[in-house]
Amino acid sequence: MTTLGTTRGRPRGFDRDVALDRAIRLFWRKGYEATSVRDLGEELGIGQPSLYNAFGGKRALFDEALDVYEHTYGEFISTALTEEPTAALAMRRILAEAAARYTRRGLPRGCLVTSGDAGTDDPEVRAATSRIRKEKMDRLRRRIEADITKGLLPDDTDATGLAGYVMSVLSGLVQRARDGAPRRELDSAASIAARALP
Repeated sequence: MTTLGTTRGRPRGFDRDVALDRAIRLFWRKGYEATSVRDLGEELGIGQPSLYNAFGGKRALFDEALDVYEHTYGEFISTALTEEPTAALAMRRILAEAAARYTRRGLPRGCLVTSGDAGTDDPEVRAATSRIRKEKMDRLRRRIEADITKGLLPDDTDATGLAGYVMSVLSGLVQRARDGAPRRELDSAASIAARALP
């Protein structure tokens, strides 16, 4: 945790880690495009010069927010792929945990990586979120391919299609969560989706 005093215009007691978490939650709630520099300044309790001094501006702050979000709030997919012995179990765990993840009490609904670039034409912002989504998709696809090779999944399993199916279900759950759907509905939808898995 980094606490600063009166360094170059920042308020006394400015805590960069706390400020970054507030920025993450603001981007998570509103998305990159709808979040203004003024919004960020008000949320973080600092002026625009201090914002640029601490984080390098809105774009740089969003990039850092994405990275930290992935390691603090969005790790459940990677955790399932790491801990579960088979792709099938990992996919079922991901779907089973999704509803709770996207409706956590005290946090914005949904997922920053899935919806943070909504409405923006900024190619770098879209590339940043797309890269993370693609990495998750590719990692899941490789796990499925490995299980096909081991004979744990049928030879005719479409690894790309199956990984895409799971990621598409997650995107749909994110949108329903952002629309205010209750967790029980999301759990039910995820359970129905899981029945289609091999």
